[in-house]
Amino acid sequence: MIKIKLKDDFIKLGQALKAANLVESGVDAKNVIQDGLVKVNGDTEIRRGRKLFGGDIVDFNGEQIKIET
Repeated sequence: MIKIKLKDDFIKLGQALKAANLVESGVDAKNVIQDGLVKVNGDTEIRRGRKLFGGDIVDFNGEQIKIET
């Protein structure tokens, strides 16, 4: 599990994927999210701008990202 510590109140989904090095660019993040390949807290998420807060779990490509405060 990859852990991302929040610097602000939230991080956007696309930014989290980039910060975890699971995608190379914002364009890649946009594509995998819009293709329905990313889940947040178990539900498929298609909004790149989805705000993630402490405790949220992102699943993508067999990897998990945990957002921590």
